[in-house]
Amino acid sequence: MARDVAIDLGTANTLVYQRGRGILFAEPTVLALNKETGAVLAMGEEAWHMIGRTPGYIVAVRPLRSGAISDFDVTEKLIRLILQRSGVTRLARPRVLVCVPSALTEVERRAVEEATLSAGARSCYLIEEPMAAAIGAGLPVHEPLGNLVVDVGGGTSEVALISLGGMVTNTPVRVGGFDLDAAITTYLRREYAIAVGERTAERIKIAVGSAWPLQNEEKAELRGRDLASGLPKNVVITSEEIREAVAEQVRAVVTATVECLGASPPDLVQDVLLNGITLTGGGGMLSGLDKLISQETEVPVHVTEQPLESVVLGAGKCLESFDQARSIFLDSSRRG
Repeated sequence: MARDVAIDLGTANTLVYQRGRGILFAEPTVLALNKETGAVLAMGEEAWHMIGRTPGYIVAVRPLRSGAISDFDVTEKLIRLILQRSGVTRLARPRVLVCVPSALTEVERRAVEEATLSAGARSCYLIEEPMAAAIGAGLPVHEPLGNLVVDVGGGTSEVALISLGGMVTNTPVRVGGFDLDAAITTYLRREYAIAVGERTAERIKIAVGSAWPLQNEEKAELRGRDLASGLPKNVVITSEEIREAVAEQVRAVVTATVECLGASPPDLVQDVLLNGITLTGGGGMLSGLDKLISQETEVPVHVTEQPLESVVLGAGKCLESFDQARSIFLDSSRRG
């Protein structure tokens, strides 16, 4: 009998949890394909290193955009490979719990289910990412208390107030880590007339990116292609400049948090004022984002111990007590 599997199928990273074993792997959501034959050449970390470095007939593909499937066939191949690495065979087909953004439409949710079932799952269930993140962060989601979660992912950010096992208010915004990378790329083109790749922009964001002034502002050197001459060009960029570059995207996350609080019942907001806001997701690791949200909302903000893993850990907890957790799965979940 196959062990149940939970998949955090993110725009940027895919994390997999297997019942009884914990997190199996956490790798970028990328596949390297032979464009002529459609064959998969690499996945995850290996494929990510190929972005911007492949010959014409090899393409590095991200099958999801803003948490939704943008390429059904590639997503199915990705899930099939994930299940194979989890030990799934034709005889041992598991139940699969997939974490999805709450902003997905019914059609987009059905696409995730179809891709999972086609890849070899016995049955597919869906759980919304803010709920999984709250469970993974150890919040008392089943109690009559207001728990506010800000989950900043690669393609989407979601702010949700959770109480008694359900989302009371939810403010999704299709802004995430990729949008920060794109903003950095645009800034460098505009201010320095150099072109850099997706990987370089992400590296700079991690190295010197921040949402709040640093005590000691930092600098980083990067190399890009001069737009005028086409030759390599070195540039030194500061953390203040990166903060300016991503200000609009960061502001969208902060605004969503304020709006979610404003739309929530007053009694539950009182709980949030006492217990604080929980910040999670890979984008939640941006330096100073917790301080900025705290200043704008006048509420304490706590970053979870494992921001990137919170969603899949929450889904894993649901797997370990599957029957008790079924009430929080999405109604559209179907069995294959």
